[in-house]
Amino acid sequence: MNGFVEHFSYEFKSGLRNPSLLLINYLFPLGFYAMMGLIMTAINPLFRALMIPAMVIFTIVASTVLGMPGPLVEAREAGVFRSYRINGVPAASILTIPALTTGFHALISAAIITVTAPVLFEGDMPVHLGAFVAITLLTAFTCASLGMLISVISTDSRATILWSQLIFLPSMLLGGLMVPLDALPERVHSFSALLPVSHSMELFTGWAYGRPTTLNPPVAAAVLASSGLLALALSIVLFNWDTRNQTRRAHPLLAILVVVPFAVGALLVP
Repeated sequence: MNGFVEHFSYEFKSGLRNPSLLLINYLFPLGFYAMMGLIMTAINPLFRALMIPAMVIFTIVASTVLGMPGPLVEAREAGVFRSYRINGVPAASILTIPALTTGFHALISAAIITVTAPVLFEGDMPVHLGAFVAITLLTAFTCASLGMLISVISTDSRATILWSQLIFLPSMLLGGLMVPLDALPERVHSFSALLPVSHSMELFTGWAYGRPTTLNPPVAAAVLASSGLLALALSIVLFNWDTRNQTRRAHPLLAILVVVPFAVGALLVP
């Protein structure tokens, strides 16, 4: 237990001391939030209604999906995990501790956004604060699990960027963050349901703000929870200590199973 706490403390402090992690965990999401608050609210005043959940989701995705996998892959390529194995560090800790610390950093940035947006940019506060907190934690869990899975299946840093962008870029365009999902063409709703941020945004809209939704909130919650648990389990099963080790417990293509909950959610789109 002491080893887990020390490892967690080290990883958490690294997120504040490492310039790259500081950028992706704080400077990038908070800078983007400030830019959107200054520009987007002037162009489209209706953006204030969804600003807080949109920026909270953006912060979580940036930290967990964009920022977390890279250092894990680099550590594996450098042989760091071999020394962990020699010293008895379990594989589950190698994956879950960076996920927990990255999630904590993302939640700190999310809290800053939630507190300051109503004051600085007249962003709408959630009606149901308990639901808002629960959805934020569920989103962080799901995205952190997906980030873990990306780090496990990526063969190198370039592959990490490709897998991360495969989630990040469509999420920004079709996830309901910049434009509400109900304002997008109906023909793209099923594709949007393949993205975790769409389900998260619909949960915020329906349960935290009490507004009409395009996706069914209970279905969205089930999709996020099941995909997060599945991604976590697959990350542990597919974990590889060393890039030189060609022996795996399962083929990396097994990771495609994480898409199943989203595919089911897409089929249930009205």
